[in-house]
Order: sequence, then C-alpha cells, then structure tokens
Amino acid sequence: MVATDAAADDARVVGSDRVLAVLIELGAHPRGVSLDDLAAAMRSPKSTVHRALASLRKAGLAAQISRGTYVLGDEFFRLAFHNYAERPEAVRITPVLEELAARFGETTHYAVLDGPEVVYRAKVDPPGGAVRLTSVVGGRNPAYRTAVGKLLLSYRVGDRDELRDLLGAGALEQRTPRTITDLGRLWDELRLSKERGYAVDDQENEVGVNCVAVPVQSEEHTSPTGAISVSALAFRIPLPQLVAELPAIRAIVRREPVPTTQ
Repeated sequence: MVATDAAADDARVVGSDRVLAVLIELGAHPRGVSLDDLAAAMRSPKSTVHRALASLRKAGLAAQISRGTYVLGDEFFRLAFHNYAERPEAVRITPVLEELAARFGETTHYAVLDGPEVVYRAKVDPPGGAVRLTSVVGGRNPAYRTAVGKLLLSYRVGDRDELRDLLGAGALEQRTPRTITDLGRLWDELRLSKERGYAVDDQENEVGVNCVAVPVQSEEHTSPTGAISVSALAFRIPLPQLVAELPAIRAIVRREPVPTTQ
C-alpha cells in the first residue's frame, strides 16, 4: 500500500512538471502556438501536451484563441501583475527608478544576484522617446560584466577563490572588446567597487552602453538587498560624466535631497 501511494505521488509530480513545462513554453509564444508546435518544441506526445493544456485552461492560466492555437490565459497575467505590484521592492523601488529615468533621460534598473547571474526585478525606460534598451524584467545577465552584478558580487565573495568557485574555472565570455575576462583583474575591480561604494560597466556588456550602479540597503540586512543602475548611451552621457552624477544618484536612491551643482 505504501509503495502504491509513493508511485501515485511520483506520477502526480511528473504530471505537474509537464503542466509547468507547457506553461513555460506558452510564455515564449505571445502570439499563440499550435498544439503540434507545442508538442514538437517539448518533444512530447500531443495527447500529453493536450492534457496539460486542459489543466491550464481549467485554471485560467491558458486560453484557446482559435482552433488549435493557445496562449497564456488572463488569469496568469492577473496573478503575475498583482503579485509584482504588491511586492515590497516594486512599491519601494519603482518611484526611485522613475525619478532617475526622468532626471537623466536614460534607462534604470533594479537587480538582485542569483548565483553567478543578475536578475532584473524592475526596469523603467526614459520618457520622451529616447532609445530603449533590450533588457526585460525577469531577464538575466552574467554578473561579471554588468555594473549591478559587479557591485553585488563585491559583497557576495570574500576572496578570489570564492569568485572562481562561483563563476567557474573556465574562461569568461568576452561579450565586447571591453569585457573583463581575467579573474584576477575582475577581483581587483570588485574590491575597488566595494571600497568606493559603486560599480561601473564601461561598455562591457553591450557596445555603446555604459552604466553605474549603487547598492540598495535595508534596515534588516547589512549587505545590499539589490542594486540600482543608470544605463546610458555612451555618446550621450560618457562614463566619466555619469560617474560625476553619483552624488545625485545616491541621494535619489536614499530618498534624500539632491545636492545642487555649483
């Protein structure tokens, strides 16, 4: 009897995994996807995918928009948007990002560290039709080549060995000609970032885009809970000019009066 119950539990887990896999695959097709294409993408029988879709449709997490074409359901978006809007970081951080984006006319981000990567939890594009970056909320980047990532890594790792353990012993990808790929040089950059209280991305993740990042502190934690960055087009705001704006950036992040320039 115990063995039978365990087998049933295992079957339910496998079934749940399939439903989640279909949900994730639906997310990659905002204009809809056919049952045949879903089954091919997941390398699963159409009958299995169809059963998963039936479960998702029953919960409102998937919908059929035409014969044989499926999309994420309205209930999925209601849950996602409500959850995001009520998250403490969204309530607290979004106004800061909006103020920074309005002041500098550039894109602003809030990101957290997840292992060797950063995850963007919030993003505000500048008003007024300026060039917008391709980053998205929920998107990821390797931490070693972003300003937010280098700043958060500087608090996360205590020495070069810990950095190697986190990033791996293999060569770091050189995304642009300015990407730091040498572990020793990266470690020096992390120590400098922690010492001065900010990190920079000098066109290391994307050619033509530089960035500065400052920590986001909370009363409950001694280390930053995340980092806020201002990402600027290099031809419009060169990195030295962006760094010179750090007093204003820090003041806005801390919700303090912005110092006046002389």
